[in-house]
Amino acid sequence: MSVSLSPELIILMMFSCLMLLMATGQRVFGVMGFVGVVAAMWLWGGDGGATDMGFNAAIKLYSWYPMLTLPMFIFMGYMLAESGIADDLYHMLHVWMGSLRGGLGVGTLLLMVLISCMNGLSVAGMAIGCSVALPELAKRHYDKQMISGVIQAGSSLGILMPPSVVMVLYAMIARQPIDALWLAGIVPGLLLAGMFLVYIVVRCWLQPELGPAIPAEQNKHTLGERLRVLSAGVLPVLLMVGVVGSFFLGYASLVESSAIGALASIFIALFRRRLTRTVFVNALRQTLNASAMFMWIMMAALAFAAVFDGLGAVKAVEAIFLEDWGLSPWQVLGLMILSFLVMGIFLDDTAMLIIVAPLYIPIIDGLGFSPIWFGVLYVLTCQIAYLTPPFGYNLFLMRAMSPPEFTIRDIYLSIVPFVLLMALGIVLIMVFPQIALWLPERFAG
Repeated sequence: MSVSLSPELIILMMFSCLMLLMATGQRVFGVMGFVGVVAAMWLWGGDGGATDMGFNAAIKLYSWYPMLTLPMFIFMGYMLAESGIADDLYHMLHVWMGSLRGGLGVGTLLLMVLISCMNGLSVAGMAIGCSVALPELAKRHYDKQMISGVIQAGSSLGILMPPSVVMVLYAMIARQPIDALWLAGIVPGLLLAGMFLVYIVVRCWLQPELGPAIPAEQNKHTLGERLRVLSAGVLPVLLMVGVVGSFFLGYASLVESSAIGALASIFIALFRRRLTRTVFVNALRQTLNASAMFMWIMMAALAFAAVFDGLGAVKAVEAIFLEDWGLSPWQVLGLMILSFLVMGIFLDDTAMLIIVAPLYIPIIDGLGFSPIWFGVLYVLTCQIAYLTPPFGYNLFLMRAMSPPEFTIRDIYLSIVPFVLLMALGIVLIMVFPQIALWLPERFAG
């Protein structure tokens, strides 16, 4: 190595440069790739293969066969959204739950979970929530902060429940079975959704003005009408169960099940007579945008992580935690969770994962913790990072897609109770690991 600085100091310098350049407003993948390649050339020079690190990262990315699942799952979600299936789902929830205090808030949360699960990402739920649910809730005089909080928190659950794209990425990097990770996310996801639902119901019962019920004269539907609109949710739910079930039961590989989901979403849109050229092109365009974003971020983060590997950063960080600071395993875990929360303020979840996972996973393994359980904790911290200022991803999306009367203050205050519930969820899963591990231990192969 052509410099004499310690690995710890070099790691600190790289992260400092990363944060400083991102503060200038540059794109995450550009900053990360630039810092990684420049650091490699500074450390090893042009003759040590450093100039090839960026190219090698790209080749490594393209050789990951499971990467094919990303555009498939993303397309499936966008096809269902663009074809108006989400509108049908919301109408169904409106008919069945609108007469209750906070009923539309509960229905919106359930819709966010369903849409995000079909897509595996948070952004689809946000788009549907702001375009479909927000106008209806505002028209029914729901409180602005309640509307904003429900949409943001509900959509964030999509990265925890199968077929979570973030879980797929974690599985590839941590070399853990995706079926175990998907199973591990189900109970925590349902737990958080249940906590959100209880909060909405109790808060709206105590303060009816936050989520007023639809007057009875505006919600007169016969049993036949209610059953007819109930059919709107059958096909999307069958699609989700079929995609995940075909993989879990061994009838299809992960890539095959994602392809089945993408193809089935086209047939559902065709069956509902919603498949038009505009719908198809819009779904393709949004899929391309989202997939390209993931690819660029992962490629840059892999180049950045390659420098860490060359420095022996895992051993250096492990020595700092266990030898220099004398921390216990649980204290080390707590610091890791805290670091995820801090980095989530500045970094995309994918970038954060690829930078930190090569450092943390070996340490977690060495401390005797389950990498599956740690993966669930990581995703939960990503959810909190999505909702926390100043750079929370969902906060930006909510501000961009909501009407002007939704001020930045409303949007920031709206997420406080939901973030506190998520923090409680993290504590519960840390104290009771079986919340996440029971299903994988029982059913995963």
